[in-house]
Amino acid sequence: MDIQKHEKLWLVAGVAFIVLLIATVVYGTVGAGVSMVDDSGGTIAPDEIPDDDRFGEPRVEHVEGDEYEVYVVSRMFIFQPGTVEVPEGSTVTFYITSADVIHGYQLVGTNVNTMVIPGQIAEITVEFDEPAEYGVVCNEYCGSGHHDMEGMVEVVPEDEWEGA
Repeated sequence: MDIQKHEKLWLVAGVAFIVLLIATVVYGTVGAGVSMVDDSGGTIAPDEIPDDDRFGEPRVEHVEGDEYEVYVVSRMFIFQPGTVEVPEGSTVTFYITSADVIHGYQLVGTNVNTMVIPGQIAEITVEFDEPAEYGVVCNEYCGSGHHDMEGMVEVVPEDEWEGA
């Protein structure tokens, strides 16, 4: 079969475009370090959250040196704690769970983004090098008040941090 010159050109261009699309998807998932939500952070029954040592009182906890742990409970339509304050130069591990429905936990302007599933504990570690404020939004529709579900992570200069 004899394919004309223009048909060959369009065929090559189409195949090249498909290969480019596949390459960008592969890079976006593997190269950027994107991982699926799993239960590596552990599990917790939603009705046991109030009695749990970690989540009964959501908080920021100093581990050692520049390491901190933040325990967050997502509920319709709030994050507890609503505002998280940590010093600059810290490494923070967030442990997030849901007491009711599926929520999202996204730090706006960063690549921190996880799904918060009832019964599972999402674990995410972030390094905060400079003072900044990051809005926290729920990016999974969780009901009629979803649009009001927001919080804040404040990274303050180390000499201004009051948690020391």
